Amino acid sequence: MRAASTRRQDSPLPWIAAAGGVLVVIGWLCGDASEPQLTMAAPWLITAAVLSVITAATVAWSPTGGGVIAAGLWLVAGGWFLRWLPDGTAHRGYWPLLLVAGLVLTAVGLPAMRHGRSGSRGMVNRWAARSRRNDGVASSWQMWRAASRHAMRRKAKVLRPELCENATWWQRVRMPTTEFATPLVRVGLQRVWSAVEDVVLVFGGPRKGKTGLLAGRILDAPGAVIATSTRTDLIRLARRIRERTGPAYLFNPAGIGGHTYTSTITFDPLSGCEQPKTANDRAADLLSGISAPGVSGGDREFWASQARRVLAALLHAAALGGYSMREVLVWVSDPDGATAEVQRLLRRSSEPNYEADALQFLTTNDRTRSSITATVMPALSWMTDPTAETSATGGSFDVEALLAERGTVYMLGAEDAQTAPLVTALTGHIAREARRIAGLQESGRLDPPFTLVLDEAAIICPVPLDKWTADMGGRNITIHIAAQSRAQLRQRYGEDGAAAIMNNASTMLVFGGTKDDKDLQAYATLTGERDEQVATYDDHRRVTSTTVRRVPVLSGAQIAQLPATRVVVYRPDMPVAVGRAPMAWNRRDVRLDNLHTRAERAADTWRRFRAWGGLRAAAAVEWTVTRMAHTGERVRQLRAERALRRTRPPLDPARIEAIEREPATAQVIALPTRREAEDDS
Repeated sequence: MRAASTRRQDSPLPWIAAAGGVLVVIGWLCGDASEPQLTMAAPWLITAAVLSVITAATVAWSPTGGGVIAAGLWLVAGGWFLRWLPDGTAHRGYWPLLLVAGLVLTAVGLPAMRHGRSGSRGMVNRWAARSRRNDGVASSWQMWRAASRHAMRRKAKVLRPELCENATWWQRVRMPTTEFATPLVRVGLQRVWSAVEDVVLVFGGPRKGKTGLLAGRILDAPGAVIATSTRTDLIRLARRIRERTGPAYLFNPAGIGGHTYTSTITFDPLSGCEQPKTANDRAADLLSGISAPGVSGGDREFWASQARRVLAALLHAAALGGYSMREVLVWVSDPDGATAEVQRLLRRSSEPNYEADALQFLTTNDRTRSSITATVMPALSWMTDPTAETSATGGSFDVEALLAERGTVYMLGAEDAQTAPLVTALTGHIAREARRIAGLQESGRLDPPFTLVLDEAAIICPVPLDKWTADMGGRNITIHIAAQSRAQLRQRYGEDGAAAIMNNASTMLVFGGTKDDKDLQAYATLTGERDEQVATYDDHRRVTSTTVRRVPVLSGAQIAQLPATRVVVYRPDMPVAVGRAPMAWNRRDVRLDNLHTRAERAADTWRRFRAWGGLRAAAAVEWTVTRMAHTGERVRQLRAERALRRTRPPLDPARIEAIEREPATAQVIALPTRREAEDDS
């Protein structure tokens, strides 16, 4: 490595380019000279300067092909120089030979130079040189070429063919980029985008910013959206703004959040099961909610397959008979009593194999029946929850209307996995209907795109992502998957399923906080390697030598210690990058909506205060008027009594004493006692 660095430092190419620059200056000065010989030499000096610069550039670009081209150009220039010499000059007659030889070398050097750049060796050398220049991370040019707004708009006619065909040039220019792509993170001043046909996989622990990132993807979605989560954060952040685009629905079979988040839609798992294929898909979805769809091998796969066949037959029979899921549960619990009824219903089916599957279960031995029942019963355990059972009563869900209205369906599920079969069944129904509708389009794509935002997908909505990620993107069904770790995907989908999901994801975002050494080692391996200089010091702390070693671009410790909202971006068309994930609550539209919400609350509080204050003020005024009237009446009475006392004649004290001595007379005239008289005076 040090030898290669020394060779680059000892290369004469920079000196050749510098000599070309000096010759340009000399030629320009000679052109302004007064002597004719210097003036005639000026064009040749400038030509030699240009050839020196071209030689340095072509040889640096490709040593072999560039050297051949440089030699050919020098021969062409030499032949042209001999052509302009006076007649009779020695060797002047060789100018055609030099000219032809130069043209031949130039013609041979061009493909050699191109092959040196486009071949495997040249490509690897370019990648290595680029990695050394940028320390293994994506440069601004690479991000602009692969994941910028400009890169997404170049694919607009492929991503949204119907929209672009019906729009003028000026309308396409003014069209927002979110119609074709989704903004993911910011790296410096640039923003990394992901096309609507790409699958985005997000790994991050709790409270690292996944919810804020996914809420932004819901707000930026150009079409209909399905959002799953175990909490109400996504609803609180995005519901009001998404309602401006289309209707919003809530499916909450677990009853998370209480009465504030009651389900506004219901979904009967038996809807559409009159068709044998729908019954088979519905049975697979219900069983996927309680088992690992990607895990295979051993008895588990066998009993899962048997349970799927039996449950599909029972769902088909219940749908044909107009029954509910409660009857399906009774049939699974009591197979002996359901044999005649199920057989009678399945005779109406257009698929005779369903009757054979059901009879095989109903009439088999107890051990086999118990194993199948034990596999099916967890998929029906949600019927023990009244809230979940209420959410599963009613008809189907109109997916075509959802796509046309650009609506949003929020699904909440608990981590106990009891309601996971219901959430999985509804998600699978909507996704399959969307895929069917996309197949009916001329371009084979949904327009506008349909977005699946699956937060904690491995817990509450374990749909077959290992298969969906390979097929849905080409139909403009965008999938954003959020999981806490690779181990969580492996637990749900198995080693092969988790690997398939990661390979099918066009963009992978990794938050910090991971503690698993295997995950950290895998993430560090995906970042690639870079050159790191290691200095050697003597006893006096002076550098004695410097060596170069290859280290990961990002170590496992650096990835684990990423701050909140910081993510590592992996894309197949550019090196790794480290950016900042924008949180939805920092968006301008979300902040304005929060201000509007607070203003509405303040106005409502003011109205209630005015109503309360008006009643209290009216009561206070009435009390005040009553008290004032009572006080006025009392004042009038006192004034009247005082006026009456003033009109009485003055009493002679001697006369009063004489009357008091005669009790009979005092009683007749009822004179007041002396004390009362004194009080009156």
